[in-house]
Formats: sequence, C-alpha cells, structure tokens
Amino acid sequence: MKEEDVNRCQIQEWYPKFKSVSIRTFIHELPESFVQYLLDDSGPFLLPASISNEDAFPNRIHNPEEEEDYQVSEGSGDEAEAFSAPCFPELELKIKESIETLGGAIFPKLNWSAPKDSAWISTSGTLRCTTFSEIALLLRSSDSLIHDLCHAYDSCSDKTMSRPPEFFLALRKWYPRFQPEMEFRCFVKGQTLVGISQREVTTFYPALQEKKNNVEVLIEEFFNDNVRVKFESDDYTFDVYVTEDERVKVLDFNPWGAFTLPLLFTWEELEQKAREGDDLELRIVESRCCVRPGLKTAVPYDYLDVSAGSGWDQFLRNASEELQQQTKSPEAGA
Repeated sequence: MKEEDVNRCQIQEWYPKFKSVSIRTFIHELPESFVQYLLDDSGPFLLPASISNEDAFPNRIHNPEEEEDYQVSEGSGDEAEAFSAPCFPELELKIKESIETLGGAIFPKLNWSAPKDSAWISTSGTLRCTTFSEIALLLRSSDSLIHDLCHAYDSCSDKTMSRPPEFFLALRKWYPRFQPEMEFRCFVKGQTLVGISQREVTTFYPALQEKKNNVEVLIEEFFNDNVRVKFESDDYTFDVYVTEDERVKVLDFNPWGAFTLPLLFTWEELEQKAREGDDLELRIVESRCCVRPGLKTAVPYDYLDVSAGSGWDQFLRNASEELQQQTKSPEAGA
C-alpha cells in the first residue's frame, strides 16, 4: 500500500467524484487549533464553549452544588486560564448552517473515520448529531479517530508523514430509516470486484437471504458503471447501501488490507480469489449461529446515570446490568 492509495480514500478526495451516487454531505476544513483540541489530553475533558448556548446533553439535570466542584475560582490565575473551555465560533457557525441545510441531523466523519466507538456517550446512543457541541463530544471522546489524526500512513511502504497536512470534517445527512442489513463492503483487487460482504455481521437478518442474489447483481452493475473507471487505485474496498427502490449509494472507500476489516472474508481468501479468478461471491450471515461477535460497548460506571432521556436511560440500565453480570460471573476475573 502506498500513500497515494490512502489519500484517495479520504472523503474530501473521493466525494466530489461520487457525489451524484452518494448520500448528501457537506465538508469543512478544520482549523489546526481544533485538531490540536482533539489531540490534547493534558487537562480536564472540556467541550468547546458554544456561541449558540447549545448543550451536548440537553436533557441532563443540572445540580449547581455538584457543578461547583468542577469550577475554577476567579482568583486562581494561571490555573483558570489553563482550564478555560476553547471556542471555535467560525467553525460552529459554518457547521450550524450545514446541519440546518441537511435537514437538522447529521453524522460526523473525519478524513477517513467516523467516531463509532464513542456513540455510546451521545444522548441517543448513535452518531446522530444536531449541534456543534454534540459533534465535538463524539470526536473528543473517540479513540478510533486517533488513527486519522496520528497513524493513517503507518502501513504505507513509502511512508513519509504521520498525518495529512489538513483535516476535514464531513457532515453526512442522517437517515432515520437506514436499514443496517442493506449496507455492504465490496473488495476490489486489480480493478476487479472479487467479494462482497454484509457490513453488519453481528446480526442475522432472515429477509436478506431472499434479496441476496438480486443485491449481488445490483452492486456488480453499480461497480462496473460508476466505480471501476472513476476510482484510480487498483486495490481498495468501498462500502455501499442498497435502498428500498434498488438504488445503490456509495458510502465510503478504504484501502485494501491494513486497518480495513475483511468482515465475513479473510484477506487470505480474498487474495486467493483474485489470483484464481473465482466468480464474485456475496457473503451474508446465513443463520443466528453464524453471527460474528461484535465489540461490546464499555460504559464507565461514573457515567451510568447522567442523562434523563428515556431511550438513553434504558440503554444505560441495560449496560449497567450487563456490567454487573460480568462482574458477578466466575469467569469475570479470568
């Protein structure tokens, strides 16, 4: 893998070429001060001060007595200045305008990655955001975004840098009727589509079995008509979504191998299929016993009763019960 292959998978690079066959997205270049804010772990966890007085936790119950414990007194000088919340007014205004244009709700993504590992901390338990504060919360809480910020080129044979010169924030329109079983990852080797995998491998969807053959045909036609010529790398993966009316939308591009997950394949299988010229294969979870275990959401105990949102309360109760069961289990200390 070379740096140019990784660079082509940045959303600000590929989206303009595939805008007509993707989901609606606005992309903003991030100021370096905001990038440094995401990287900074030297002080307390502070969300940016909002010029619109927006709150990342609008349903939380404020307790003035408890909040006094986290406030720095006016006379503490350097300490007060060091712990003051940052502010990004120009960026916030641009993002606010984009969110409104996109219908009021979006999900965020940096050059390559979305902060999926921090979805648990949002009031909905998803990546859905309606304000700049909610976006900042997800980005600042994510460990997976460290890949974009510091390690994007680690697997490159011609590595000359550890990070791109600019970072971008993509605001992608939120679709509440999105069906996870209709998202697929496609594997391209030598400009040939060699495999397709169900993207959500932690759940069995019986209805998908009936659609399997038709979905394979739709995606292969979409690749030949829209992707093969436009995307310049020889080896890569791309994610697509198949709508109810059988339109295919490209969602993302990723490099071949390295940090990209092969899902229901292995990279060795995909390499072999490419070498031997095997027919295209679409793999889905065929039964409940074939479900691949996913990463369990780990919720810090200190955060278990912060929000008053009904759906969030249920999520937290379930997470708390699961953590308690794991603690009581004889295997918990193994």
